[in-house]
Amino acid sequence: MRLLQSLTADIKVLWLVAAVLLASGCTSVPLERDVFPNDPNFAPVSAQSLQPPPNVTGSLFQANYSNGLYTDQQARRVGDIITVIFDEQYQSSKSAQTKADKSSTNSMGAGTVLGVTPGLRNLNLGVETSSDRQFTGKGEADRSNSLSGQVSVSIAEVLPNGILRIRGEKWLTLSDGDEFIRIVGLIRPQDITPDNTVPSSKVADARISFGGRGNLNNSTQQGWGDRILNSPWWPF
Repeated sequence: MRLLQSLTADIKVLWLVAAVLLASGCTSVPLERDVFPNDPNFAPVSAQSLQPPPNVTGSLFQANYSNGLYTDQQARRVGDIITVIFDEQYQSSKSAQTKADKSSTNSMGAGTVLGVTPGLRNLNLGVETSSDRQFTGKGEADRSNSLSGQVSVSIAEVLPNGILRIRGEKWLTLSDGDEFIRIVGLIRPQDITPDNTVPSSKVADARISFGGRGNLNNSTQQGWGDRILNSPWWPF
């Protein structure tokens, strides 16, 4: 009876430990946040901010809202449209290998007292232990990414030093879901070409996102159970 109670208590402890590990794994591996169009971080500026300030001089000329007769029509004001040309190519390779081996042996012979080896029934004081531990880990990663194309975005802010902050997104609705591309970053006016384009390599502090949502995209994602098993919290 006592043995049964002890086994039941041990099983409860194991279930409690498993529940704690499961909860830790769930909190350490959050599910990806779904993406939707019209995100304020990528939306164009409001129409109210594009209105020119009231003219207090009585003149029809607006210094910040005029275009020269012989100047290129390049984006330079808040709300202007500019096209970003993507030509991104990245390659990376990484390899790591770890190996650990530990072995130990301990032996203590039984002593004698007045020529007699002390003991109890078939037991004596002799002790002998040995242990052997081995660990081998190896990991390799080889990645190659490329992104080409173009997207038109708008100028969201003109900084005091003349740097332009751009942001925008493009959504394509397909039969199996949606595809999107987003970009946020800073550009210099002198990097804008005469045809009102700028290469993505000239965009500073760029945040470029390319992905999708829908059934096709969900089929390539791991379930929450696989995320827990592949997380660092999994003990095995």
